[in-house]
Amino acid sequence: MPWMKKVGACALMLAVAGCSTSPTGRSQLTLMSESDLSQMGAQAFAQYQQELPTVGGSQLNYVQCVTTAVVNVLPPEQRQQNWQVKVFESEDANAFALPGGYVGVNTGLLDVATNQDQLATVIGHEIGHVLAHHANERASTESATQLGMSVVGAALGSQGIAGSDQMMAAMGMGAQYGILLPFSRSHESEADTIGLNLMAEAGFDPQASIALWQNMSNAGGGQPPEWMSTHPSHGSRIAGLEADMANANSLYQQAQSAGRSPNCKAP
Repeated sequence: MPWMKKVGACALMLAVAGCSTSPTGRSQLTLMSESDLSQMGAQAFAQYQQELPTVGGSQLNYVQCVTTAVVNVLPPEQRQQNWQVKVFESEDANAFALPGGYVGVNTGLLDVATNQDQLATVIGHEIGHVLAHHANERASTESATQLGMSVVGAALGSQGIAGSDQMMAAMGMGAQYGILLPFSRSHESEADTIGLNLMAEAGFDPQASIALWQNMSNAGGGQPPEWMSTHPSHGSRIAGLEADMANANSLYQQAQSAGRSPNCKAP
């Protein structure tokens, strides 16, 4: 069919324009410039500060200490960024890192991550998203999916194919559950791996990552079925971390031998 050729040509152009590789060797589609992403990161960070009050003192010093230890083992390009850290007053056990060098941690997370090693698990994971250009890949994948559906929709309409509206609705559901959500789950699992290695290289005990996700599970909060979620289940995350633990323990031992042993005082 002629419209199939159009879709194929579109997919080929996107693949050629934005082909890259993640830190774990996975092929990626990255169509946005890093300068644009850094600008978006700065805007999002500023907006977050407008929406939630920030906290200073011992809590900020603690989060800054853990973040600095992780940043110190990043590749030179990322390490030399002017990383900014904020602690936000919120009961949600959450944290984030944004392109451009921005880290935010909610006070609620400090109740779940009970020591520096568990906090490093989360901060390493969030910075792992930045290292792997997941924001770029996510936005690029959504743009490519929308473009492909637009081309197909226009082609179906021009051909006068009966039931084209129902076909487009089905394709939309297929894109959501077959492409976008699984892609996000793969990002989370990849960030777990990258973050585990980062925390270990920084001198934090990688075994604490298991305890952190056990704490997360015990903290409650229902999860949708894994196939409908943007995040793996807690059990899947723990299994993945355990599978990567041997390499992380080796990195941790090397860090200890090199004298990297953070001592960040919990508030």
